[in-house]
Amino acid sequence: MTSIDDVARSVGVSTATVSRALRGLPGVSPGTRARVERTANRLGYVPSSAASGLASGRTMAMGVLLPLVDRWYFSAMLDGVDRRLRAAGYDLIVFSLGGTGVNRERVFHRSILRKRIDALLVMCMALTPEERRALQDLDSPSVVVGGSVQGMRDVSIDDAAAMTEAVEYLLGLGHTRIAHLRGGDSYGIEFEVPRIREEAFDRTMRRHGMAVRPQWDAQGNFRFLDGKAAAGTLLDNALDRPTAILCSSDEMAFGALMAAQERGISVPGELSIMGIDDHEFAEPMGLTTIAQRPEDQGAYAAGLLLDELAGEPAVETPMVQPHLLVARRSTGPPRPGL
Repeated sequence: MTSIDDVARSVGVSTATVSRALRGLPGVSPGTRARVERTANRLGYVPSSAASGLASGRTMAMGVLLPLVDRWYFSAMLDGVDRRLRAAGYDLIVFSLGGTGVNRERVFHRSILRKRIDALLVMCMALTPEERRALQDLDSPSVVVGGSVQGMRDVSIDDAAAMTEAVEYLLGLGHTRIAHLRGGDSYGIEFEVPRIREEAFDRTMRRHGMAVRPQWDAQGNFRFLDGKAAAGTLLDNALDRPTAILCSSDEMAFGALMAAQERGISVPGELSIMGIDDHEFAEPMGLTTIAQRPEDQGAYAAGLLLDELAGEPAVETPMVQPHLLVARRSTGPPRPGL
């Protein structure tokens, strides 16, 4: 069985450096950390979380609380968290509300409060005052990922800035008839994000002198089928339809693309469609979008908690995560006469 001494000899560093590198602790250069991780993977070395826990009094496990697991953003974020934790010798425990929320009592008042974890990441969702108090009373650090929750620090993109940039991009192409396909808060998912993006859409349109038409404000619930149905309603009136649909998620934008295709509406000739996320299918489908990286967000949030567990000062205001406008073939100037 490969030992930590084997990894240290192969890299040419001390066992203490190997331990710090694999646990994600400060004091190790990025180059050395990368060489240690590559060597550990090549040799098949796995840090002993049991031994580390005995030494520190910790469980060597970090929890992630999320509404459900079958959504692209959540699974991508979990992948980033898991990679960061495995490199540090930590286990990942997922607490899922299962979508319907029927597990809330069990999760908040039994599973999490048993304190089987050293730290907790919370996916942005609507929390009751009692649930917020339960999380704040934990004797372990916590952070929200993907948006804001009252009374808790968070790791996320600037959603208002992202939506503003998207609107101004479409306006810059010459569109004035822009519909907004917004998300909802079903199951408490991303509770603040839909509101922030909708307000930014309305504010930006009005600042540029554009009308915000209630009939072009549609609910897509962040899902493909709901997005397709909502976009279909927007497009069914051939005499009064938008020349662009800005979707608050790529999954809804995929639905809008399908709705346009079924009606024989050319994209981007007659209709431009834009999303937010840069889902893994966005590039092959040619979708213009505002890209974010949930894997990096999850890894960064996990790193904040690992550093805190290692004795580093808590970062009370985490770094705003980057977003980037990626123009592809689903958008273009409106056709003259439309």
